[in-house]
Amino acid sequence: MRIKEFIVVEGKDDTTAIKRAVVADTIETNGSAINQETIEKIKRAQETRGVIIFTDPDYPGEKIRKTIAEQVPGAKHAFLPKEAAIAKNGKGLGVEHAQLEAIRDALKDAQMMSETINEEITQEDLITAGLIGGAGSKDRRILLGKLLKIGYTNGKQLYKRLMMFQITRQEFAEALAVVIQEEKNE
Repeated sequence: MRIKEFIVVEGKDDTTAIKRAVVADTIETNGSAINQETIEKIKRAQETRGVIIFTDPDYPGEKIRKTIAEQVPGAKHAFLPKEAAIAKNGKGLGVEHAQLEAIRDALKDAQMMSETINEEITQEDLITAGLIGGAGSKDRRILLGKLLKIGYTNGKQLYKRLMMFQITRQEFAEALAVVIQEEKNE
């Protein structure tokens, strides 16, 4: 599988994992303290071939993703579910620990966040669906994020991501139905 866009990752180990999974060029941020030189390199990459932001599914990874997204409009986003990024020994979390197939799937499903935000799904919808502020809401958000391929979020982030990725009311309803069915099957 060949990826045209540059893939923005956190470090060397992520690059190694990406290159085992796909044919692609990477840009490493070297952690969450991204310097202006790296941002400029990512901007240039976005202008020439496009960029996919592919950070670890943890707080520092989300911080890096947000920093880049604010400064590099039009970048695509690839998300890895947390459980797919856990080291075999259970000590460590990141892209570098993911199976090759999980990396390929995440990159294949990379999406662009929208600049213009349409509110199809409201905060009220999220509360009614039990995705915010109720027992089991975190587990519901985890599964919903996986199904919609928008990554794990807290309640506030979920609302923003649904809008930024232009998730339609129908996509939301279909994914929510799967979440509810999964709960019944447990």
